[in-house]
This record gives sequence, C-alpha cells and structure tokens, in this order.
Amino acid sequence: MERIKILSIVSYSILPYYSGGQKSIAQFNEFLGEQCDLTLVTTSNTDSILVKNYKLLAWMKDSPLKFFQVSLIIRLKKLIKAEQIQFIMLEHPYMGWLGLILRFLCRVPLIIHTHNVEYLRFKSIGKFWWPILMWYEKWILKSADKVFCISEEDRLYFVEQFGVQQNRSTVITFGIPQNGIPKDKSVAANTVRQMHQIAQDTTIILFNGSLQYLPNSQAVQDIVSEINPRLLAVKNLNYIIVICGMGLPARFNDLKAYNDKRILYAGLVPDIELYFKAADIFINPVLSGGGIKTKLVEALGYNTTVVSTETGANGCDKHVSGQKLITVKDFDWEAFTSALVAIIGHPAETPSEFYERYYWGSITKKALLNLPKPFA
Repeated sequence: MERIKILSIVSYSILPYYSGGQKSIAQFNEFLGEQCDLTLVTTSNTDSILVKNYKLLAWMKDSPLKFFQVSLIIRLKKLIKAEQIQFIMLEHPYMGWLGLILRFLCRVPLIIHTHNVEYLRFKSIGKFWWPILMWYEKWILKSADKVFCISEEDRLYFVEQFGVQQNRSTVITFGIPQNGIPKDKSVAANTVRQMHQIAQDTTIILFNGSLQYLPNSQAVQDIVSEINPRLLAVKNLNYIIVICGMGLPARFNDLKAYNDKRILYAGLVPDIELYFKAADIFINPVLSGGGIKTKLVEALGYNTTVVSTETGANGCDKHVSGQKLITVKDFDWEAFTSALVAIIGHPAETPSEFYERYYWGSITKKALLNLPKPFA
C-alpha cells in the first residue's frame, strides 16, 4: 500500500527539545514518520543528527525574518510538486499565510495542528497585541481544511468562537512515547536519591517547566510562598520539593534561600524523564497559560501521582486518569496542600485507559485517519 506523503512546517527549532511544546512536536513527527512519508521544514538551528523517521530540511531563517521569508514559497512549491506531497501541515497558525499560499498554488489540503488557543495564551501573560493575533488566528483556522486540536475544550472554542466547521476539526492530543507503566521507577528513584543525597523515607515532590515562561515562574513563586510554608507546618512530614527547568528568573537567586526549607533547585537536568519516574508526586500549581500542560501528561505516563490546580489540568482527560490526577480550585492553597499531604504514602496506578488515549502511536494513527479529503 502506497504511503501518504505529508509536508510538515515548523517555525522554530524542535531538536534538541527543551520545552514541552518542542518535545510534543518532535515526538509527534517522529511517530507520524513511522506511518507515512514525512518531510519536515524548519529553522536552520535544528540539530539534524537527532531526527528520526522523517526527512529534515532546515530552510527557514533562525530569526523573526522567517515570518516574512517569501522565498520559501517558490522553494516549497517545487518540493511539493517534485515529491508529490499530498498534505501540508503547520504546527501552530503562525506560518498560516505561507500554508494558504501553497494550498492555492499546489492544490494540496492544509492542516493546522494547534497546541492551544494562541491569542488567549498571550492575552493571559499581558501582551498588548493579542487582538491582532486573535484576528489572524481566527482567519487561518477558518481557512484550513482541517484543524487538529490539542483538547476537546480547544476544539469547541474554535467551533463556537472562531466559526471553524465541526467536520473540519478533531482532537489530536499531546502524547507520550510509552504505552504502559514503566518498570524502572524504583531504579530511577534510587538514582535521583543518590545524586541529591535524598533519604529513602523522604517523599519526592517534583515541579518542572521552562521557568522563564511567566505561568511557570509564578508557579515557582506560589510553591515557595504558599505551598511549602503550609507543608512545613505539617508535623512529621518528611518530604523534599525538587524544581527542575531552565530560565529561573534572577530574582529567585537559584532558590538558595530555601535550601534549608526542603526545596532543591536542580536546574536544567540532562534527563528529565529520570526525575518524572523518580518522583512520588508531581505538582502543577499553574494558574494561567493555554492548551494542555504537557508536563502533567508526562508525569501521569510515568505513573507519578499529580496534584494540580484546575487551570493546570485543563485539556487532560480526567476520565482516563483515575485517582492519579487530583485537581483543586485555583488559588485555594489550603486545599492544594491538604490534597498533597493526603496522598503521601497512598499511591495508585495510572489506568491502562490513560495509555490507550495518550500513546503517540495511537495518536498519530488517529491523525492519519482524520486527514481531509484530497482536492479533486
């Protein structure tokens, strides 16, 4: 059977990946490339050595000029014709103008793979130009032949607020590379405990993210000023909060003031998966930002119990998460701390239904089954 040919356009480097968004795109394309002939066009600073299962063309400028790189039109038109590309897929709507031009010139259906409602994300972090992005995002999504949405909440928003047609949208969520509970959690836990001299009877509580991103840096602030003081007040509670991630703002001074208060800042670690598996509990006290929180899905995939704010759990299917995902109302730090304390020493297991929904192999298969019809 002839394999489907797809051109994927990504407007920033995804390899190596440092953020959940980069990881999501990299793994989605890696698993998609196992099931179709995939060509990915991205920026010149992408590490081609890390590519798996697809052809990489680093044709885009590594600068804001890429959004005005009209020379890509001719170059990609020739590629689409020469390779007989059947579908164009954009990660995010940013390069939508390019996708629409290629759609018109080459008569090839256009797919937009969204990761959140972009304008709402930028509105939530105070960007004054969000109304312009809202207009542009709405135009691009309404014009696309198919919109892959990260969650059902986002899909309904696009349908109801942007006017995207029901039959032109489907949920293609963030995923994980494993299809079951990892068998090396205890090995990972012992490794991390040895690395940081953490005793065996100490509960490891993890938070991870790109810490220069405002919602995540605010989460760090809430951990040190709201959550941890309440935990310290609980008698006979033996725990440590490990915070991982790059870009911690300078005002935190690497959290040195909290070294004697059961908080450990590990920085950008070489293998975050090791920490996800080692942790007893993952906390996600995020209060803003859009889309599904990839780190929450990753934690559940590594059979780590999650305590999250309601905003932090947006987009994650709670029906398949069982007792592994506990959500608390935003800003209710008393309830957050109580929920955290209550689950210590009472681990549950991530349900098999979770892996059926969030395994990348299943997700990319669904994506191929939901491609738009080719043009006549």
